[in-house]
Amino acid sequence: MKVHVVDGTYELFRQFFARPPHANADGKEVAAARAVVRGMVSMLEDGVTHIGVATDQVIESFRNDMFDGYKSGEGIDPVLWAQFGLLEEGLRAVGIATFGMVEFEADDAMASIAAVAAADSRVEKVLICTPDKDLAQCVVGDRVVQFDRRQEKMYNAEGVMEKFGVKPESIPDYLGLVGDAADGIPGLPGWGAKSTSTVLAHYTKLENIPAAAGQWEITVRSGAKLAQTLADNTEAATLYRELAILRADAPTIESVDELRWSGPTADLDRLVKLLDAPDLINRTNKLAKAR
Repeated sequence: MKVHVVDGTYELFRQFFARPPHANADGKEVAAARAVVRGMVSMLEDGVTHIGVATDQVIESFRNDMFDGYKSGEGIDPVLWAQFGLLEEGLRAVGIATFGMVEFEADDAMASIAAVAAADSRVEKVLICTPDKDLAQCVVGDRVVQFDRRQEKMYNAEGVMEKFGVKPESIPDYLGLVGDAADGIPGLPGWGAKSTSTVLAHYTKLENIPAAAGQWEITVRSGAKLAQTLADNTEAATLYRELAILRADAPTIESVDELRWSGPTADLDRLVKLLDAPDLINRTNKLAKAR
């Protein structure tokens, strides 16, 4: 079997900015949530059998206690924010396993689901459906891959190396040095993508990088300056890496069997009205009969 793990938060943001608004009969904006639910049903129609969607019930997480500058929900459009709950309800109504995170993040949920799935000998491949950089750390060979659905690009371990210049296990270290603006991780001054990938491709982890550039076994432009910056900011770099490390113990599943789609729930009629998406009834019923 193949297991698909979807970043529901990313999908909702993407659809919110890509689609024109649409209000239901009660005047409630539903366009983004409706588009994501329809998209997940399309995946089922394309033959997906095991699927889980992770979302953020709140943007803040335990990482905000670690670093004040970490991303928050400040500035999110209230119209978008109001559709998070609707999205979760809609996904569950069509029978898709959905995991709304509070203390953890959706990224942690995806990492956790992927870890459980990868440990199951029945699973042929795990596809983590998101373009987010930090999920690249979960890639394992050809077995656990990252899939960008919008660009239809798949990254195995070799693909991660080609894209970032480092192996999947070095992605947190990479983001600790380069930073990740999407998550509010600043990185270190001067450490750009090229210099970081060159250093980490050789040393793998922050703690393996010699303190002085004169001890480096590689040649990097402005190496002395970079080494000094890292020496002066080792604690910060270590913290930034810690922020980028995804947790594999988020409350999600104990078995991939929990992800098997078996049909819509009794709540579908109510959610179809809320989403103004009557097509979902026939589509999911037809799928259920065929499974």
